[in-house]
Amino acid sequence: MFDQNLEGLEFFLDNFPASSYNLINLINRITKMILRERVSPKISEFLRYLASHPEAENSLPSLNELSRELGISIAGLREQLEVARALGLVEVRPRTGTRRLAYSFAPAVKQSLAYALALNISHFEKYSELRNHIETAYWDEAVKLLTEEDKQDLKNIIARAFDKLRGTPIQVPHEEHRKLHLLIYSRLNNPFVSGLLEGYWEAYESVGLNMYAGGMDYLEEVWGYHQKMVEGICSENYAAGRQALITHIDLFAHRPL
Repeated sequence: MFDQNLEGLEFFLDNFPASSYNLINLINRITKMILRERVSPKISEFLRYLASHPEAENSLPSLNELSRELGISIAGLREQLEVARALGLVEVRPRTGTRRLAYSFAPAVKQSLAYALALNISHFEKYSELRNHIETAYWDEAVKLLTEEDKQDLKNIIARAFDKLRGTPIQVPHEEHRKLHLLIYSRLNNPFVSGLLEGYWEAYESVGLNMYAGGMDYLEEVWGYHQKMVEGICSENYAAGRQALITHIDLFAHRPL
C-alpha cells in the first residue's frame, strides 16, 4: 500500500506545475512521513529519524529542531541521542555537530559482552565457543575473498609474530594474533559477523589473555598452526588451512594453565 502511495506521489511531483511550490512541499513532507512509517516502531523516535534520513550522514539538525520535528522534549532527545552514541550509530563533535555513522554491530556487542563478563567471567568461554563456530563456518567463504595484498599482509603478520617469539626479550604477539584472525574474515562484508568477531577480541583482552604466555612451546605450536592456516590460504589449499584452524582452536581449549 505504501509503495503504491509513493509511486503516485512521485508521479504527481514529476508532473505538477512548478508554480505550486507549497503543495509540492507538502507532498514531499507526506512522502517522508510514509518512509518513516516503514521503520520499526520498536525503536526510539531518534533512531527512526536516523534510519529514514540518509542526509544525516553529513549532519543532523540542532536538538531544538529535532525536538520540534519529533515531538519529544530536549531532555528525552538527549537520552535517545546518548543511547545512539553508545551503540556507535552517531558521532558527536563540538565543532562539527552530530552525524550518522556507517552501521556497525560491534559497539552493541562490546557493551553487552562487557556487562556479561562483569556478571560472570565464565561467560567468556561460552562466547569463545560461539566465535569458534563462526570462524569455522565462514572459513571457506572468507578466505576465497582475500586479495593478494591481504595474503601478503598475513605473511607479514606471521613473520612479525615469530620475530617477537624469538627475540630478546620474548614478547607475546597478541596484536598480531588479533590482526591475523580479523584480517582473514575482513572481506565478508557482513557487519554482524565482523561485530561478533571484534567483540571476541575485546573480551579476550579484558580477561587478560593478551598477557597470557602459556610457555614457549605452547606459543610456538600455536603460531605454527597460524602459519599453516596462512600457507593454506596462499596456496589455495583451503581445506588444509581450515583443518589447521580447527586444530589450533582445540589447542587453545586445552592450553596449559
